[in-house]
Amino acid sequence: MTTSPLFYQAGPAMPEVSHGQGVFLWDTRGKEYLDGCSGAISCNLGHGRQDIRDAMTAQLDRVAFTYRTQFENAPAMALGNSLVEMTEGALKKVFFVSSGSEAVESALKLARQYFTARGEPQRRHFVSLRPSYHGSTLGALGVTGYQPLEAPFADITSGSLKVPGPDFYRQPEADREAHVRRVLDETRERIETAGGDTVIAIVVEPVGGASTGARLVDRTYLEGLRELCDEFGCLLIFDEVLCGVGRTGRWFAYQHWGVVPDLLTTAKGLGAGYYPVGALLCREDIVDTVMAGGGFQHGHTYAGNPLACATGLAAVEAIRREGLMDNVNARGRQLQLGLEALKARHDWIGDVRGLGLLWGVELVMDPVGKTPFPAEANLFARITALAKEEGLLIYPRRSLDGRAGDHFLVSPPFTIDEDETALLLERLGRALDRLDREVAPLRDAHATPSAHGITG
Repeated sequence: MTTSPLFYQAGPAMPEVSHGQGVFLWDTRGKEYLDGCSGAISCNLGHGRQDIRDAMTAQLDRVAFTYRTQFENAPAMALGNSLVEMTEGALKKVFFVSSGSEAVESALKLARQYFTARGEPQRRHFVSLRPSYHGSTLGALGVTGYQPLEAPFADITSGSLKVPGPDFYRQPEADREAHVRRVLDETRERIETAGGDTVIAIVVEPVGGASTGARLVDRTYLEGLRELCDEFGCLLIFDEVLCGVGRTGRWFAYQHWGVVPDLLTTAKGLGAGYYPVGALLCREDIVDTVMAGGGFQHGHTYAGNPLACATGLAAVEAIRREGLMDNVNARGRQLQLGLEALKARHDWIGDVRGLGLLWGVELVMDPVGKTPFPAEANLFARITALAKEEGLLIYPRRSLDGRAGDHFLVSPPFTIDEDETALLLERLGRALDRLDREVAPLRDAHATPSAHGITG
């Protein structure tokens, strides 16, 4: 144990951060790190921005906090209108929170209250994917499909109906259309088994985050979910806590496929890492129904406070003013090409997938069978440590329900330029070259006859 009063998760001792500027951070010993994952995929505008500081200081000079039942505040109104505009008016109502978990929790409770207000209290089930990640509060954890996070709390959470999502890398079907059809058929079967009139909503990430390593959906799949929701009278919730607010090159990831949800959650990059702020966006009629039934029985003390909303507004305005989504798309193409070149260099890189500046890299024992490395090898943690030694921060997790598989996310700030992207790829390349020497013995052991059950 360390002498620090702080505790988070088990792991090696970490360097102490000193300062940051642009896409770089420095520790107190002077070592430089390129922030290749925007912190926790949240520092969308990089570090040390004077414009964000000025907006925060200006709001601090007025008032930092007011409570939502006592005052309205201009930053909250302006940020709310901006979020509605991002959805092109499809989602007209906004409820502010401080984090992604809170946003998902709010969506679940609003959806449930909507049906109780409509006289449908039998609707008590949510449908979500395995694997997936939707937050760490008990309600959000209930719709999360990531075994290590669920296991300690399984008997005290209200678990959702877990169904498979599309996996275009590991699909057993010969073509994508057949794969999506099978996944949708399994979703339908699960809903029908539970009773279609007992389902509140289907919850899905349009682009997977840490739990899947940027696993993608497609238009056919999202249209199929929309049709299922309409058929069974339930709602469609998109969790864009990680992939929203420009991360994929559109304001929201669902806009790549044109399927609009009934509720949407976002956070992380909304405050750009400068102050916690998240939001639930939803259809106007849902809110009207709940408010007519006595109001939304939910809330958080810091929800919609002026300082948080002024920070979020400054971040959104910076993205607009500087045309940063153009850079997200340009640098995303550069990053994709670079990652695919690294994949060609190391055949144990099984898949490179993503959109904009959200990319996942999955590691496999062999490229044909897509067999994961032994879980005890912890390659997801090892590549992260090697990258850090090379001065690069990446974001690791396990790919297969948290129990096996290795992937990492590469998701730098929107402000990264062409030369910095090349530097990111150079440092990652050095880390992967070092990992290659450690991977070889694992693959050799897998290739022995006994490893395949052949005794000779």
